[in-house]
Amino acid sequence: MEQLFLLISLALGGSALAGSVKIINQGNEALVDRLGSYNTKLEPGLNFMIPFFDRVVFRETNREKVIDIPPQKCITRDNVAIEVEAVVYWRIVDMEKAYYKVENLQAAMVNLVLTQIRSEMGQLELDQTFTARTEVNETLLRDLDIATDPWGVKVTRVELRDIIPSKAVQDSMELQMSAERKKRAAILTSEGERESAVNSSRGRAEAQVLEAEANQKAVVLRAEAEKEATVLKAQAEREQQILKAHAIAQSSDILAQKMKDNPQAQQALEVLIALGYLDMGSAIGQSESAKVMFMDPRTIPGTLEGIRSIVSESQADNPMLGEINNHQHPGKV
Repeated sequence: MEQLFLLISLALGGSALAGSVKIINQGNEALVDRLGSYNTKLEPGLNFMIPFFDRVVFRETNREKVIDIPPQKCITRDNVAIEVEAVVYWRIVDMEKAYYKVENLQAAMVNLVLTQIRSEMGQLELDQTFTARTEVNETLLRDLDIATDPWGVKVTRVELRDIIPSKAVQDSMELQMSAERKKRAAILTSEGERESAVNSSRGRAEAQVLEAEANQKAVVLRAEAEKEATVLKAQAEREQQILKAHAIAQSSDILAQKMKDNPQAQQALEVLIALGYLDMGSAIGQSESAKVMFMDPRTIPGTLEGIRSIVSESQADNPMLGEINNHQHPGKV
């Protein structure tokens, strides 16, 4: 009998000793009740409790956890039915509130997230749900963080994973997108054709302008070249006539002197004048200041006087001839 009592005592003592020691892993915490009321919180490591009086009522991790929200039907502001999937990242920051302030924290979090998603989607139109997803995530994060603060929970991130319109809305959106693509393609095609026509017209106009400018420059250059050629030709002819007239005048002086010295030279002079009469008349006729003079080779004095008159007028018209004459006959007026 004593041995049985000893065995029972040892069993109860071992059980009490085992129940008084609790090991909490890193990243976890535990709440301990004593006789039905909250007593203490066990930290990671080795912890001791009073057997039969203390009891671990809640053990949970304080690391970040994920709630996967299943597809939830919502109605947008423009009465379009959509399904929304979301992911919520959260963690417990106050273990006492998470256990004593709410029952079944996980279910409460899911229901709160669904309620907030429906509320937020109901304030947006369908197009805004696709374009303003970042703003929606930020709004949900802020509202959920405020709502779960009394539960000792910190919501760190909310992501709308997918927004799925109904089949009818998807078909309508596809038709709209197809019409938009066709419209943009038609606009781009017309703009391309217009730009091509404009560029082609502009190219032709520029080519015509360049051709006209080239023709104008060519005409101007030809006119200037012809002008310079005409001027040079006229100057050359004039100088040639002047030189011829000057040579004739010198010849006349020589012949007149010879005639004074030798009366027989008159006949030779008449032959010489008759031979050069036609050439001299042609040159005088082409000159701008030329005059036509009829003379008889047999009247030598009249011929000489006519030649002197022509030479004098040529000197008056062309100062160069006068300079040549003065150079050849210095001191002679």
